Amino acid sequence: MSEITDEKLIELALDARKNAYAPYSNYRVGAALLCEDGSVYTGCNIESASYPCGICAERTAMPKAISDGKRSFKTIAVVGSSDEICTPCGMCRQFMYEFAPNLRVLCCNPNGGVKEYSLKELLHAGFGPSSLK
Repeated sequence: MSEITDEKLIELALDARKNAYAPYSNYRVGAALLCEDGSVYTGCNIESASYPCGICAERTAMPKAISDGKRSFKTIAVVGSSDEICTPCGMCRQFMYEFAPNLRVLCCNPNGGVKEYSLKELLHAGFGPSSLK
């Protein structure tokens, strides 16, 4: 498998965003998660009339990978649908921290704007299995 570039990962997130179901917010989000083995999993946000039942793009992509047995993650690209850079919500940050506290996070807008963070920067006091021992 060829090396996945940041540009390709962002392109895959943009493509995943096309499948978003966002009739309430009209804010479509796509995510593309690069695993350490080079495989990529994508996800989009899916809203529900019962708001808490919806799911974010990041929490669509990562469980798909986990359910396929993946546990090592390198980078996630997240693209929203406004001019603002899209960053993961707090729930997604904590969820991703459980599996990949050192994850690179590419926060993007659909116009080519990109800001790179580490997940630890976005969730500076996150906790997971190792911190609960």
